[in-house]
Amino acid sequence: MRKHLFVIAALAGTAGIAALLISFRPITRPIITGAGHPECCHAPEPKVEGCVFKTVFEGEGLDSSFVLKTPEKVISAERDALQWLVRAQANDGGFGAGSHARQDIMDPHAVSTDPATTAMVAMAIMRMGSTLDQGPYSQQLTKATDYLLTQVESAPKGAINITQLQGTQIQAKLGANIDVALTAQYLSNLVAKLNEQHPKRLRAMRALNTCVGMIQSGQNADGSMRGDGWAGVLQSSFAASALESAKAQGADVDDESLKLARDYQKSNFDAGKGTVATERAAGVTLYAVSGSTRNSAAEARELNEIVIQAKKEGKIKKDAPVNVQTLEDAGVTRGEAERLNTAYQVYNAAKQQAQADNVISGFGNNGGEEFLSFLQTGESLVIAKDQGWKNWYQQTTGRLVSIQNNDGSWNGHHCITSPAFCTATSLLILSINNDIEHLLAQGAVKYRGK
Repeated sequence: MRKHLFVIAALAGTAGIAALLISFRPITRPIITGAGHPECCHAPEPKVEGCVFKTVFEGEGLDSSFVLKTPEKVISAERDALQWLVRAQANDGGFGAGSHARQDIMDPHAVSTDPATTAMVAMAIMRMGSTLDQGPYSQQLTKATDYLLTQVESAPKGAINITQLQGTQIQAKLGANIDVALTAQYLSNLVAKLNEQHPKRLRAMRALNTCVGMIQSGQNADGSMRGDGWAGVLQSSFAASALESAKAQGADVDDESLKLARDYQKSNFDAGKGTVATERAAGVTLYAVSGSTRNSAAEARELNEIVIQAKKEGKIKKDAPVNVQTLEDAGVTRGEAERLNTAYQVYNAAKQQAQADNVISGFGNNGGEEFLSFLQTGESLVIAKDQGWKNWYQQTTGRLVSIQNNDGSWNGHHCITSPAFCTATSLLILSINNDIEHLLAQGAVKYRGK
């Protein structure tokens, strides 16, 4: 059944909101754990020259105010979550969410490990500042990485997923092939941090290309992924994001596959009518609009940068509206102009719905799907270079900190209940401002269409 929602009117009171968005550079400092060991919770801050710093990905100035200072209460929540996560690691290096049939099991050591959960935890550890070679949890990250690489390398030829394990919480709710999508995303993030001479770079790149091939082989004609789960639109969204990230790292991504994947996500939202297709989103608007936002973000940013440059060069008027004709006047072909304009309209309409109170409520309470949707919305705002990400960050981190368990974990209250998966996802949200440069790189124009 197709459910309809009308786009919420543009936010009022921008002056009041602007007053809330006081931003600074992120802080980096050691935190002393109970054992007396320093634990760095944040990646090194960017080097600032004057009022801007140069990103290695874009080669352009970025206003340092785009990066937020991490609030003390968030730093505390991050520390507790990270300590809980590393204690949840199994002897084989992996992490597990458990079986869909036994969602009541909350002990991470009482379930089988799976690649999807392991990839999410590995991404969280990396975003918190550890790498394979340095940081307080480099050893745990290395073990998780070896687990994932072995899973990819052991997969049968012709397979479209990297594990023989079936019926996990993550697969049942997101899709049977979610493991390969999330592992590809982690490997893209990993490769971005390894120099050409690193002993694991070639192995990681080969594994990434294997994952890309599986995702493309498992793609339906409409751009979605085979093996839908309860909220299969999220599996397809993460697969599309994985292809985008892999392409940014030079993986063998087919441009048509990436286009199909993006187009499928955009098709779930009608920007003109403000309606959302939720048939493959378990009837939950949040899941659909977060995917639409995430997979139109890079193209929306591309349009913005084209228009800004065309205005500087005098090709279009300073007050030119954003539409197909304006893009053509800026030198874009008709077909490209229509593609970019569609993405731009979808992004701007979907991001508003994805942050609306009545949509954020999702299924009525928080499961892993809600946490994933919050993460997609936040990352899309950064990728699009959207200053609105700061307001999203303040609201979302405040919500997460308020529902964190006393032991530092989070767990879902429906569907994906796994503490390991939900804690990793929540930690990725809290620490998103540690990863500004890497996320901006995913939206950089330089690799698109090349």
